[in-house]
Amino acid sequence: MTLRIDRTLADRVRTVAEVEGLTVSDVIRAALTEHVERRRRDPEFQALLRRNLKRHQELLNMLADS
Repeated sequence: MTLRIDRTLADRVRTVAEVEGLTVSDVIRAALTEHVERRRRDPEFQALLRRNLKRHQELLNMLADS
């Protein structure tokens, strides 16, 4: 996976990694894990997820009937 971020954010991530004695990859993985877990607990996100799942199921059913 390739991740492109602006120089300012990259510098901040490197600083956090250095201060905490971690790799930049470790800091990014932790941030992504935290973000995903926060979204999973968010009721609005869950509602959006259900709507998307319903729509995808409708499309699959439509394609299967063709």
